[in-house]
Amino acid sequence: MEKMKHKEKIEALFEKSVVVDYKSIERIVGSEYAKLLISNFLKKKTIFKIGKGFYTKHYDISLAVFSFKPAYLGLQCALSHYGLWEQETIPVIVTTKKVRRGLRDILGGNVLIRNIDKRFFFGVNLVKEGSHYYPYSDLEKTVIDLIWFNEKIDLKILKKILNKIDFVKFNKYLKVYDKKFQNKMRKLFKL
Repeated sequence: MEKMKHKEKIEALFEKSVVVDYKSIERIVGSEYAKLLISNFLKKKTIFKIGKGFYTKHYDISLAVFSFKPAYLGLQCALSHYGLWEQETIPVIVTTKKVRRGLRDILGGNVLIRNIDKRFFFGVNLVKEGSHYYPYSDLEKTVIDLIWFNEKIDLKILKKILNKIDFVKFNKYLKVYDKKFQNKMRKLFKL
């Protein structure tokens, strides 16, 4: 009877939260039962693992961004969101956490993880997609990140971006970076 009560509490937790961490489950049911309960839910595909110690009941690889907090969806993924990147893209997660960079297989799909220094973590908005809110870099921060990570950008896409960005906000963001990078950006964008 006690186990059923715990199962119902955990199911309620997954109803309330899009992403649930292991520690939250452990606080409710204790460490011994938490592993067993999670294992059973995973086998039944009631929940899915989206990161080390992070689970969701939604089959959506973009939710992995919440397992790398503080983090946001950025670079080409953000350009896609803003309708400026026509190619299909995978979720690109930019995080301040000290984690392994590169491609990860999450829910059978690829996710790219990039690291960024904490002082460059800004320009993030929560954006509603379907029934969830996702953290995306705003357009100005996305442009800066593309250059910071040495990503290749097609000239046509770059012109589209320049027509849409807020240059006051862009210049404010640039002040956080060193002079060498600021000069590179100003030269590139002829500011």
